[in-house]
Amino acid sequence: MTVNPLRLVFDAWGEPSPRKIQQAVEVLHGGGVAAYPTDSVYALGCAIESRDAIERIYRAKGMHKNQRLALICPDLSTASEFGMFSQTAFRLAQRIFPGPYTLVVPATRAVPKTLTDTKRRTVGIRITSHPIAQALAVALGRPLLTSSAVSPETGEVCRDADEVLEAFGKSVDVVLDTLQTAAEPSTVIEVDGDAITLIRQGQGSTQGLFA
Repeated sequence: MTVNPLRLVFDAWGEPSPRKIQQAVEVLHGGGVAAYPTDSVYALGCAIESRDAIERIYRAKGMHKNQRLALICPDLSTASEFGMFSQTAFRLAQRIFPGPYTLVVPATRAVPKTLTDTKRRTVGIRITSHPIAQALAVALGRPLLTSSAVSPETGEVCRDADEVLEAFGKSVDVVLDTLQTAAEPSTVIEVDGDAITLIRQGQGSTQGLFA
């Protein structure tokens, strides 16, 4: 449990500092939990193989075991290693990414079974347009497991570093601090073959996506 998490302060939506991104990546490589801004709300995340960090995120958020973490991938090529994209899913992904969306598709064998539903092997994929989260995913070199930073006490989303530290200060190892994010989590859309289903309406617009 972290007492004083590392706080890395970034400029607004400018070019992320490579040095600070690398500092955060070193924490993730070491099995740590990071809090970072996305194009929806602040999120908590860790490297895909970090079992202890995954458990810490679940405990910090009070998540049930049937709730799953999504993957932040740097691009569609990487995403296709972990999710199986039908033609419908691929066309939709090209329209919504990068952006404040989570696309749920069948998982490949590269996704550990512990990260998928026991009945339906699916995985949530994100490709974010936020430069800091994007730089973090690229520098990590593998998917970043992610979940919206929602306070377990108030149910409110965290929009900046101060709110993250108040809600999760003892559960994260590094906080990437920049301007306030949006107030809604990502829009979640599932694609099963040719069927497209809206799971959660959030920050991303769905206008025209189901036409």
